[in-house]
Amino acid sequence: MELDGAIGGDDDSEEAADLFRVIGSQLRLLRERAGLTQREVGDRLGYSEDLIRSLERGRRTPQSKFLDAADDLLEAGGLLRAAKEDVARAKARARVRHPAWFKDYAKLEADAVELSYYSNHTLPGLFQTEAHARALYAMRKPLLDDELIEQRVAARLTRQAVLTNRPAPMVICVIEETVLRRPIGEWDVHKEQLDELIRLGRLRNVELQVMPLDCSEHAGLGGPFILLTPTRKPQVGYLEVQNISRLITDPEEVRILAARYGRIRSQALTPRKSSALIERLLKDQ
Repeated sequence: MELDGAIGGDDDSEEAADLFRVIGSQLRLLRERAGLTQREVGDRLGYSEDLIRSLERGRRTPQSKFLDAADDLLEAGGLLRAAKEDVARAKARARVRHPAWFKDYAKLEADAVELSYYSNHTLPGLFQTEAHARALYAMRKPLLDDELIEQRVAARLTRQAVLTNRPAPMVICVIEETVLRRPIGEWDVHKEQLDELIRLGRLRNVELQVMPLDCSEHAGLGGPFILLTPTRKPQVGYLEVQNISRLITDPEEVRILAARYGRIRSQALTPRKSSALIERLLKDQ
């Protein structure tokens, strides 16, 4: 199961806009203190008067090169230069947006105290390496353009912060053995991914299990799903297939999924045996 969303969105865009307005106000005050017009600042720095006006109003994103040059020209003492990191973070967060259909799940995931995955086709997004995620997006049909691929990879990596939140949520994942045997990307990408799964499986808050190919009785043939337990809220389920998603809140439906998940876990290999299987797959590369 792949989730294309990411934590972020409209709130982050507003936060970035507020930051750019503050920097613009600082730029205007420093310019006026120096006794320069917007045209004079633009001429000395190699920018147009319109750009300086837009920056002072917070309508344009201040670039690092501009902040360095303006800091020197206006003798800001590092005030503008110090804003570069904040601008970079704000730009990154504003880029990492999730579609409207994903917002409910994203909020629940970020606030979860327990996440339970059953994956029978792809690895959960939280477990994917950057190269693995990029390979998955690159093979999408219809094709995604390069910029969109990079945005979605960045979004997926941003979501992975959930694994190391404090307090950390309990994360349980059952993966079909077939998923581990399919070399997404080149072999070095696949090897890196298997290494990452072993590393994640050693985290105290992560339990990784593999459903072996020779399991003759299988409770997961209905397809992949996720169970989430948000902080001080009832457990919910989440389904996604062929770009169709559904958040399940009905208590009876959630109960059935939870019971099914318990059966799936009992049929899968233990975390220790699962780790040993992944290590054997690595040696066979």
